[in-house]
Amino acid sequence: MRHNESKLQQSCVRYFRLAFPKYAHLLFAVPNGVATTATQGRILKAEGMMAGVADLILLVPRKGYGAMCLEMKTAKGIQCETQKIWQVECERAGNRYVVVRSFDQFREVVVDYLGEDDGLDVQSARNQLSELLNKTV
Repeated sequence: MRHNESKLQQSCVRYFRLAFPKYAHLLFAVPNGVATTATQGRILKAEGMMAGVADLILLVPRKGYGAMCLEMKTAKGIQCETQKIWQVECERAGNRYVVVRSFDQFREVVVDYLGEDDGLDVQSARNQLSELLNKTV
């Protein structure tokens, strides 16, 4: 399951960076699932890493939200308890939180959030993403 979520996230990030180049550096991943040694894990936790944080954070305020947080899940994937708690805290703080289950849903959510008139070149991004995906297959 984790591998499929990773593939989905990679496709979504590629699309976003092509379609919204002016915000390319404001969408970033939170690598909470990375394997570490016990010592590295203690260091990362002391530095602020915490369980449950969304997979992607978009630091662009829109529509009354401070930011948008995106949790990537497969069609059958479910949030664990720490993710549910983090979602509640995220929303309570005035941010938008979305569980994304497909590339099409990601695209719709992002376009809705940022707006079509924000430098978006959907057709160009689709063409470039299609070329990238064909090269990796």
